[in-house]
Amino acid sequence: MSSPTLPDHALQKTHDALGFDIEAEKASNEMIERIPSVDETNDIGPAPTLSKAEQRRLYWKIDMRLLPILILMELCSSMDRSNIGNAKIQGLTTQLDLTGSRYNNALALYFLSYILLECPSSLVMKKFRPSRWLPGITIAWGVIIALQGLVTNYSQLVGVRVALGAMEAGIFPGACWYLSMWYPRHALQYRIALFWGGATIAGAFSGALAFAISFMAGVGGKEGWSWIFIIEGIVTVVVGVAALFILVDFPSTASFLTPRERAYVVYRTKFDGSSVGEQEQFRWRYVLAAFLDWKTWTHALMFVSLVGPLYGISFFLPSIINNFGFSAARSQLLSVPPYVFAALLGVGVALLSDARALRWPCVLLGHALCLAGFAVQISDAHFAVKYVGTFACVGGSFGVFPAIASWISNNTAGQYKRGTAIAINVAFGNFAGSIGSILYTAEDAPRYILGNAIELIFVGLGMLSLAVTVFAYSRINARREREMARLKEQGIEYDADAFREMGDRAPSFKYTL
Repeated sequence: MSSPTLPDHALQKTHDALGFDIEAEKASNEMIERIPSVDETNDIGPAPTLSKAEQRRLYWKIDMRLLPILILMELCSSMDRSNIGNAKIQGLTTQLDLTGSRYNNALALYFLSYILLECPSSLVMKKFRPSRWLPGITIAWGVIIALQGLVTNYSQLVGVRVALGAMEAGIFPGACWYLSMWYPRHALQYRIALFWGGATIAGAFSGALAFAISFMAGVGGKEGWSWIFIIEGIVTVVVGVAALFILVDFPSTASFLTPRERAYVVYRTKFDGSSVGEQEQFRWRYVLAAFLDWKTWTHALMFVSLVGPLYGISFFLPSIINNFGFSAARSQLLSVPPYVFAALLGVGVALLSDARALRWPCVLLGHALCLAGFAVQISDAHFAVKYVGTFACVGGSFGVFPAIASWISNNTAGQYKRGTAIAINVAFGNFAGSIGSILYTAEDAPRYILGNAIELIFVGLGMLSLAVTVFAYSRINARREREMARLKEQGIEYDADAFREMGDRAPSFKYTL
């Protein structure tokens, strides 16, 4: 049922007070005093009400269908990009004559194609369907990583690393965007933490697997490092093929859910955080809006602050431990416990963060751990103290990273703006990853003073960006509460299309802190 419209001059006066131009947003004068039902926007029936028990069963069903295969895909992605660190101490650098900065260059060039293709890969995912796009790129990089075991010189290694970066570019931002289509805002970090747990466990699994594969040296006339790539590549292809039969596209078309469950999931994700929902159709202006939004870039700096340390430690942890005086095989095994700690920390922090609907304390915890861990690494402390410090480095970067990944998703409304913002953040973070991949050179061992110092600078930038972002969000939320209260007192209500078009700039949208 519609309500009477306001006079034009009264409407314009309030528009001015709110600081936005409804004409520019192509809004109408129709009034809203209710939340639109799902049948108005998705054609799948009215939104039902589920009991708490029914909600738990519903999201458990979604978790069991989506998360195991996504975790395996991310595990393979992280393992395939970082297993070169394990291969390094198994003879890779010697056989391929990776003298000077060649090894570091090969690591850095992986990020060139990764960064360039991250945003385009995310945007085309919805068009090509997540159930085909994500498994397709998984199979592709699995083939590439297996071929990496067959390279015979530096040039071939660089070419394979660039191709690997191109194929892996879409997995993390694409999966985060995909999960945001299934889960409400304050249930998202836990799922991203579980998904990212695949990357964290990959650090542990890769070390243990590399230890076992190292005994294959000489089989087929190949060194142990070759078999690391070949076997892990084959595993990735198998996971990608399995994903073709498991992943589904969107909640509205999920056959494993009942019509009532589909309606509920679509409703929760569409209207969570805003009483008028969000735009669904693709427009280039939503992509541009993500680039012009201040919070995209403050969050990008926070990505930098943890992704730089994350890649720095993941590519070089076996070498760092090896410099403590352990054998190559034992160094592989000793790289496992820090990642197990990070995985457990990530899940625990995510549960608490979602329960309290707070993200910034988690990010601050990550910064504090990295600050302590890299400070220990740059010092002249005993190797036992430095080994404990690696737990802080890995825990602070890997374990707390999901908080940043979910935070930008929580605070960006509109599927395409959100997908673009996530891709920008991950691309910007991976630029720092490319820097992290060249920081630890053999000449700087064992303290790696330059590398650890730059990692500490990354962390400092992130802490500054965190403070600015929290302050800005708090001020904006307070102002929007006052604006909505004033509108309610004056009996002024707004058109749903106007607020939907504004997305996270709408007065009804509250930022997650």
